Amino acid sequence: MKYNRILLKLSGESLQGSDGYTIDYQILNNLAKEINSVVTEGVGVGIVIGGGNIFRGVQGNALGFDRRQGDQMGMLATVINSMALQNALEANGIKAKVLTAMKIEGIGEKMSFRAAVKYIDEGNVVIMAGGTGSPFFTTDSGAALRALEINANLLLKGTRVDGVYTADPEKDPTATKYDALTFQEAYSKNLKIMDLTAFTMCRENNLPICVYNSSEKGALLRIIKGEKVGTIISNNL
Repeated sequence: MKYNRILLKLSGESLQGSDGYTIDYQILNNLAKEINSVVTEGVGVGIVIGGGNIFRGVQGNALGFDRRQGDQMGMLATVINSMALQNALEANGIKAKVLTAMKIEGIGEKMSFRAAVKYIDEGNVVIMAGGTGSPFFTTDSGAALRALEINANLLLKGTRVDGVYTADPEKDPTATKYDALTFQEAYSKNLKIMDLTAFTMCRENNLPICVYNSSEKGALLRIIKGEKVGTIISNNL
């Protein structure tokens, strides 16, 4: 395997089915099977999930919520999604732990990099909920932080499209896909891959990012094996 420890970042919206329900269990079940395909190969897996399918702090701010409290509400939304994914993983026979950025007794252990690394080393998938635990930071930033804390050698961002394009392929049929980019190229082209804080953390710590379609069957395992799937962003091509 090219990568032996990964951090998988999933958006909250990726859990929402076409019927408009907040969480689609079939999507969760499919994700669990994809994750299991790399766990059985001995790959250590950490996961960070957004909460946009339930509540997004920035949207709350636009509606009149205090940004700080709105972001805390968004953090709790990520905990709900993390619990749902833990349930799906365990239903598929995969050991899973939820660690939370804030103390929530009975839900998950308080996040610490030592606990996360210990559980991953013991064969658990570790879902790190609650973002960074502080307002004004996105779950992209939380994902970059947690990836570095668990010594991941790849951060994967699961999206609805199969990589990074010159424009939004869902809106522009002429958009073309990049197979690989340097961080500098992504900066200069102003490509919206992750927020700037997360992007800078990855660049400064030499942590590559892979953007791929998380609903594509078998894609995760192919990436771990080193196949060209999605778009890789790194310091060196």
